[in-house]
Amino acid sequence: MTNSGDYTYVIHQNAYVKLVLHALNHKTSAVNAVLLGRLSGEVIEITDSVPLFHSSQIGLLPPLEIALITIEEYYSSQGLSIVGYFHANERFNDLELGTVAKNIADHVYRYFPQAPVLLLDNKKLGALQNKKDAAPVMQLYTRDSSKSWKQVESNGPNRLTIKEPSANVVLLDFISSEKWNEVVDFDDHLDDISKDWLNSGLFK
Repeated sequence: MTNSGDYTYVIHQNAYVKLVLHALNHKTSAVNAVLLGRLSGEVIEITDSVPLFHSSQIGLLPPLEIALITIEEYYSSQGLSIVGYFHANERFNDLELGTVAKNIADHVYRYFPQAPVLLLDNKKLGALQNKKDAAPVMQLYTRDSSKSWKQVESNGPNRLTIKEPSANVVLLDFISSEKWNEVVDFDDHLDDISKDWLNSGLFK
């Protein structure tokens, strides 16, 4: 079987922006999300994302399983499936993929054996003043043949790119208007089922 290192990764603007806004909405907590999309040849196209947790439940399997099953059932009707995992660490300067993140990523990997992990890089996010910078503020990890998660160099052949070159312009505009306050994650939905975990109105 072809391993995840043989694929390239393209994330759509809305999926990308939603991930960063979710992290900004919970700056003092670790947060996570799943990536939705499809495999097209050797390209993994990430078309949407669903914010998951921001509390102590982040590393617990039962809430994660409920979320994954619900998300998979909803998106399968649209021809999309869970294709990866996103994580943002609790501490601003923590740029390592920790044990909890790896364990959850391993679980997502069972759903999609080419799944990448995206880890928010707060230093890149904090330095994102140049609106012409089209590089994502995330680190890309893939699982190698030894089942270890390895960071992929940003200038390597299998790097992560954003489909729309102006995505960081949109992101900065949303940050300036504090759009992150509108992001709902699965944690919020479990506390109050009237809250829309799909974030249907976020970009309207």
